[in-house]
Amino acid sequence: MPRTRGSASAAAAATAVTEVVEPEANQEQGQQQQQLTPGQALEETGDALKSLQFNQPLSWRAGRPIPLADLLRRLQDLSKELRDMDQEDNDRESFTKVAKELSNQLLLGHKDKGVRAWTACCLVDMLRLCAPNAPFTRSQLKDIFTLFVTSILPALADPSNAYNNQHMYVLQSLAEVKSIVLLTDLPSAESLNLHLFSSFFDILSGASKSSSGEQLGKHVEFHMTAILVMLVDESNGLPTEVVDIIVAQFLRADPRLFGSGGKVKRPIDERQTTLLHKELPAAYNMAKTLCNACSEKMARCISQYFNDVILEASASSLSVGPGKSHSHRRPSDDASDDEDGPAGPTEDELKQLHKAHRLLRELWRACPAVLQNVIPQLEAELSAENVQLRLLATETLGDMVSGIGAAGPPPPPVLDAAAYPQTAWSSQSDRILAPSILTTPSSPQPFFQTHPAAYNSFINRKQDKSALIRSAWTTGVGRILSTSAGGIGLSEHDEQALIKDLAIKFLDSDERVRLAAVKSVGLFSLRDVITKLGSIGGIEKEGSLLSNLAGRCRDRKHSVRVEGMRTLGRIWGVSFGEIAQGNEAVSALVASIPSKIFDTFYINDLDVNVLLDHVIFEFFLPLGYPPIKSRASKAQSNGKEAQANGDAEKDAANADQLRAERILGLVKDLEPKAKKAFFAIQGRQVQLSQIMSAFLKRCEEFNGGVMDSDAASIKSQLAKLIDWLSKTLPDAPRVSADLWKFAKMHDRRSYQLVRFCMDPKSDYRTVHKAIKELTKRIESSPGSPAGVLETFTPLVYRVSVLVYNKSHVAAFVEYSRTNNNGLGSTAHEVLEEVSTRNPEGFKGHVKELCELIESQAPSAKKTNDESIVDTLKACAGYAQRFPSEMPQDRKFAQSLVNFALFGSPAAAGKHAVTIIMASTERKEMYAKDLVQKCVKGFAYGSPGFLVRLATLAQLMLKARQETDDESDAVVEIAISEILQNFRTPKESDEERWAKDDQVDDECHAKLFALKILVNRIRSHGNADTLKEAAEPVVKLLNNIIANDGEISKDKTTPPAHRSRLRLLAGQLFLKLCTIPTYDSLLTPADFNRLACLAQDSLYAVRAGFVNKLKRYLGQDRLPQRFFTIVFLLAYEPQADFREDTVTWVRSRAKLLQQHNNPTLENNFARLLSLLAHHPDFTTGTEDLTDFAKYILFYLNPIATADNISLIFHVAQRVKQTRDAIDPTQSENLYYLSDLAQAVIRRYADIHAWSLQTWPGKLRLPSSLFAALPSHKAAQDIAMKTFLPTEVLVQLDGIVRAKAARPRKRKSDGHTSSVPGTKRSRSGTTTGAAGAAKGGGASAKSLSIRKRSKTGKSKPRNRTPTSTTPDAADIPWSERRRSERAAGKVTTYAESSDSDAEEEEEEAEDVEMGEGEGGVEDDDEGDDASDAS
Repeated sequence: MPRTRGSASAAAAATAVTEVVEPEANQEQGQQQQQLTPGQALEETGDALKSLQFNQPLSWRAGRPIPLADLLRRLQDLSKELRDMDQEDNDRESFTKVAKELSNQLLLGHKDKGVRAWTACCLVDMLRLCAPNAPFTRSQLKDIFTLFVTSILPALADPSNAYNNQHMYVLQSLAEVKSIVLLTDLPSAESLNLHLFSSFFDILSGASKSSSGEQLGKHVEFHMTAILVMLVDESNGLPTEVVDIIVAQFLRADPRLFGSGGKVKRPIDERQTTLLHKELPAAYNMAKTLCNACSEKMARCISQYFNDVILEASASSLSVGPGKSHSHRRPSDDASDDEDGPAGPTEDELKQLHKAHRLLRELWRACPAVLQNVIPQLEAELSAENVQLRLLATETLGDMVSGIGAAGPPPPPVLDAAAYPQTAWSSQSDRILAPSILTTPSSPQPFFQTHPAAYNSFINRKQDKSALIRSAWTTGVGRILSTSAGGIGLSEHDEQALIKDLAIKFLDSDERVRLAAVKSVGLFSLRDVITKLGSIGGIEKEGSLLSNLAGRCRDRKHSVRVEGMRTLGRIWGVSFGEIAQGNEAVSALVASIPSKIFDTFYINDLDVNVLLDHVIFEFFLPLGYPPIKSRASKAQSNGKEAQANGDAEKDAANADQLRAERILGLVKDLEPKAKKAFFAIQGRQVQLSQIMSAFLKRCEEFNGGVMDSDAASIKSQLAKLIDWLSKTLPDAPRVSADLWKFAKMHDRRSYQLVRFCMDPKSDYRTVHKAIKELTKRIESSPGSPAGVLETFTPLVYRVSVLVYNKSHVAAFVEYSRTNNNGLGSTAHEVLEEVSTRNPEGFKGHVKELCELIESQAPSAKKTNDESIVDTLKACAGYAQRFPSEMPQDRKFAQSLVNFALFGSPAAAGKHAVTIIMASTERKEMYAKDLVQKCVKGFAYGSPGFLVRLATLAQLMLKARQETDDESDAVVEIAISEILQNFRTPKESDEERWAKDDQVDDECHAKLFALKILVNRIRSHGNADTLKEAAEPVVKLLNNIIANDGEISKDKTTPPAHRSRLRLLAGQLFLKLCTIPTYDSLLTPADFNRLACLAQDSLYAVRAGFVNKLKRYLGQDRLPQRFFTIVFLLAYEPQADFREDTVTWVRSRAKLLQQHNNPTLENNFARLLSLLAHHPDFTTGTEDLTDFAKYILFYLNPIATADNISLIFHVAQRVKQTRDAIDPTQSENLYYLSDLAQAVIRRYADIHAWSLQTWPGKLRLPSSLFAALPSHKAAQDIAMKTFLPTEVLVQLDGIVRAKAARPRKRKSDGHTSSVPGTKRSRSGTTTGAAGAAKGGGASAKSLSIRKRSKTGKSKPRNRTPTSTTPDAADIPWSERRRSERAAGKVTTYAESSDSDAEEEEEEAEDVEMGEGEGGVEDDDEGDDASDAS
């Protein structure tokens, strides 16, 4: 083993080199050696010491140099001899002469590289053999190390150098013998140290490299690292420049340094030019090893380094007092939070701060021990007054805990919703494997344990007053959770705490914080979403992270909505495979995501609707799902080509089935409201495709602006269509300009591609390819008009046959037959929609469905599968539109007859009769036969009696003439056998509302009996006897409503029956009033009684009635007076139901105003009349202030600056009449007129609207308002103020509270969980309580307000609203409404999933469809709630 130089030997060498050897002694010794023969010399030394045998001169006199070849040969001989000598057994005196010659400047400064290289080899061997006493003076050593540092070692950068082996030998010797420590004791060695550090790091970084590009060996890095470690260990302190060089190596991980910044371009390491970095840069590794090996010394140096950067910047920002300012200051991004604080750092200081904090991130990843003195400084920054310093510290600490370095965070995981097959989340790794080692999170120590104080200070930044800090904190926490604290892992307690804190940030008052919270979810893989984020609850659990994320879909800020909906859509898209396979853990957490997103359809916001289109066809139902293999190459042989085509067709069929399964899986988990929205979105395709077809036709006629004739007309028609289309998208002017650009492009191929997308005969693959080609053509069109593709994409999504495509129908039919994966009922439901919306795609599968119906036909001894009723329903809808397409064979007709007589459930009879009367050739015969069989021997409780009642009800509507002979018998059954008999005893504790599957047979029978009576008069063909036939039925319905559903004289009808009868009576009244003749039979008093169903004590009754009302109003099938009923929902306790109705009213008002239709404005008089006859109205102060809120509920969605004067005029005109219903109650009208005028004045003042005199004439309904008896009476009424002064005083606060607040969505109720110092603390308001805070009824309120004890009219006796025993004892007259509510919180029975509306469909419903029958812009989404 060679003897090395430690610190002690280095000191001895320093003393030895001061003793200069005399020249004379050297000369005598040389002469003596020359006189001895080699044998004598060896004999003289013996076994004691071995002397150097080399005796050739290496120096020369000036002008007589040694030839280069000789000199090289001598140096090589000397080097060989020295290398072979052992360090222990040699005569060191024999080295003196050679040492002197080697240290001569003639050799050290020789111009030949080889001479210098061999000289260096001899010198390092000389240092090795003479260790620890170097045979050189200080000046000689400095010259020697200057040669090493400036010439020999830098040459290692070129491995192809001819003398690379010699250079390597020098490096290896300096490292192994540790001769390099001599450098630390030389005078003024700082420059050499600096040069050595620079050279080594430059060599390893590739700053200088041979032309061959040969890589350095790992041993070079190893020896260089050893040398630098020794230098740091032996030095008393490192120069600042050396520290800068060391720490700069860690920034090599920062990709921002790889570029062309500055005048000199930095060479790029070839291993770091791609995204697949497999190893760290060599220079980085050397600095990392150096810091870890000398952690104590480096900690002091690095602490001083950061003191110079961080504290100087902090001090500069704190030193600026009031009245002082820095030049070139960067303004704070959050000035509102920092306006009174000190000025921030300058631009240059900020750059240095950013660089220093990036360095801190990387140092923590590489060598955390050197930061022990820096972390407290970083913690102090968290409390700095300046926002920028706190922001930097917050970001840096978050990344350090996450193990994220200067290269930044890893790329987010790829969540491809269109991938197939999808990777199971349970098989995914919980370790982030970034494509680059530079971005792979890695924390060598748990930060929260190593520096708990700093970690706690970071956690407390969640309450920072600055939104910027809270946003950065939110991002940092997301990274900590997604990286598991840099791979270290978090305890369950810490992880849960962070997740809960992150969940709260979704409700922050600042949109930047909410956006950061949403984006942080994108950092998680599906596995982490399920196991981490879902650990505190799923979408349905209020307050959970996923639930709060779902709430961002309704955020008032568009950027947050976009990110929230896309994030949720992506999560569901990649988890669909798990949901389809029945993974309960995944389903419980994320299965309801589509429902939350489709609920945004009711917001009626154009931006949201476009975003919804993108989410549907990019994440829920991606256009490319599943990927289809391309067809075989045409170059193949005919046989192989045919086989390949067959395989391609098979793949396409499998893809259609998978896509259909995804559609059904999506629909299956939708909640009823969301499902209606989904069907409404698909339903608009037909209407929009008609508009698009007209647009394309006009574009062709427009011919790019070059028209031969009728140019003005063509351009005018095109302008109208563009104007209509532009109103369906946000930013109408921009959309209009983009559509004009598209028209001027005049690309006929694009026109045809859009037609392919809309054609019901196109299969899915054709539509998909057409959309892809259309996208490419628009992008590559000449000039590529900006924005055209962005505008056209949602329009193409809306008009394309993507969901109800004929390619999917076969799979839908298959699922309806087999019920695979439990999708049978959903498939039936979708098939019904397809039969209505896309009958062309349905046509090819009708025969298959009819065969299924035949195979399931029941008989007296055989029952059918209950799921077949959905198939019957789909075929019934199709048969009414395309009767000629239905089978005409007798077997199919007989199957339908069997369903009408023996089918189960009873709805099967209705649909069977519909198909028979719509499509069979001998329908008269079948109708007569059916009615006779149903009537003959009918008895309650007999087998199939319910389906016979359903069949009779439908026959009364569809086959009036054919059943006329048995009409009296049918009526007798309905009245005597069913309605007048009471078989179910009334129980005291019976529930007041029964779900569909819990309704007993007697209740079903009574409902069918009512339908029989109503359908009989609906199909009455004789106008002369119509009134006489209808009056008994109308009277019966009125009595049912007036008596709260009670039809028994003994009042023994069970509560569950009464609620069902009450609801059906109201719905049948609405259905009758769609016929003008029957509408005239509904008197104003009866209308007022009917309107009170909107305030029924049961939510199921209210919702069923109002939804049916909105549906008919949306289809323009009811008279305008029915609009007044919806405004009775002002005190509706179910906030969602109330807000949905407001949205619907606002949409209708917007549509009517666009057509200059003042229906809703004129109806204000009818509303005042309805309120005047309201059973709760009195002239007491409290009641008048309560009724002011009905008026405000009307004004909020309807009043505008343009129509406020008309509404005010209507209120004035009411005071100029008397009550035509009951003249004795005319004063009620005058009170309400004054109240309305006072409210309108204050409402207009709040909105800065002017009230002008209305110039037009207005006629009030004569059935409600009569003329005053005299002019004097009119004057007296006009001069009198009926409204008490106390009411006028209270109105200011009421109107301001209800009208001044901005129109917020439900998501706007959130408040910051961590407000700033200037904000007050408030909690998050949700549900009914949130609605109460926003102006609606509180959770304690009920549907109809309490009557005043001094009221004039007798309160109606109604059952209280609740299913709880305590609330059930509260009489109707004691119920309180709205803000005056008190006492126990009352709940309502949930609405059932009743199919009653569908069971009551008639032919005109199918023909008209569920839309509104006309061209409307953004009103499609608002009637979605009526689209079932």
